[in-house]
Amino acid sequence: MNYLVTGAAGFIGFHVAARLCAAGHQVVGLDNLNHYYDVNLKRARLARLLALPGFHFVEQDLCNLPAINSLFAEGRFDRVIHLAAQGGVRHSLEQPFAYSESNITGMLSVLEGGRHHGVGHLVYASSSSVYGLEGSLPSRADAPAGHPVSLYAASKRAGELMAHSYSHLYAIPTTGLRFFTVYGPWGRPDMALFKFVRAALADEPIDLYNQGELARDFTYIDDIVEGVLRIAEQPPEGCPNWRGEADASPAPYRLYNIGHGEPVRLEAFVEAIEQALGRPVRRRLLPMQPGDVAATWADSAPLLATTGYRPQTGVREGVKAFVDWYLAYYRV
Repeated sequence: MNYLVTGAAGFIGFHVAARLCAAGHQVVGLDNLNHYYDVNLKRARLARLLALPGFHFVEQDLCNLPAINSLFAEGRFDRVIHLAAQGGVRHSLEQPFAYSESNITGMLSVLEGGRHHGVGHLVYASSSSVYGLEGSLPSRADAPAGHPVSLYAASKRAGELMAHSYSHLYAIPTTGLRFFTVYGPWGRPDMALFKFVRAALADEPIDLYNQGELARDFTYIDDIVEGVLRIAEQPPEGCPNWRGEADASPAPYRLYNIGHGEPVRLEAFVEAIEQALGRPVRRRLLPMQPGDVAATWADSAPLLATTGYRPQTGVREGVKAFVDWYLAYYRV
């Protein structure tokens, strides 16, 4: 099968593209290699992908609409897995226009490609951040998600709504996956695990916000990839008996949570890092950050019912895998 994976030099995109190539698919990986974080890490991921049979790389920005239209016209993709995005809750407070360009204009570019060139299924990355002030836990994908607390979250929710409009107008099958705190080898340097390990190895304190009273549904990268690939093979159909649920529609449109399904206290996560490193980690307790939420917890039962997907990797095992990769990659 012929796949387009956007954000292929990114954390999740790299792992998804590698698994698709291993399964014998043809994969075009697109990325603009921006400098939001260390581009050398992106290039190192990309070097591994370029060694795989069936992988072809295109360096391009999704906001270059003529180039993206040509890519779709030439590629004739059976499936698109759209993972390119401007990530980071806190960064969205500092560089808001980067989020409108990447997460909204970029999403529109992909939707237009699907509209004009007959893509069989568009799977795209959303985020647990969309739940915002929704107080009920675990978070359910059929909740309204109408009160985001960061521009990042708002841009991802906008992408979901845009996808629905295209599914409704043009019958494009779209599936949005709300990722919950993905971590693992080759992860992003701006995320907590990467920063915590780097600080601990430098004998610097780690910053714990909300005085450390946070919980996250940490989800290991291999479990995320398994869920993405399973859902890619199941394009949604319209729901003839739809009754207004936010995660479905009479159009071929679905939303799913994709998480481990178990909140883990941040302190327990740090203890797993200490165990993997074999050394204590100093903490610095700080107030809650703007745009952040105290806890995340995914209700992934609908995804399990559709695909049989159930995460397999616990936090201690996953953190150790990341630490082993980090020590080898940076030759610590």
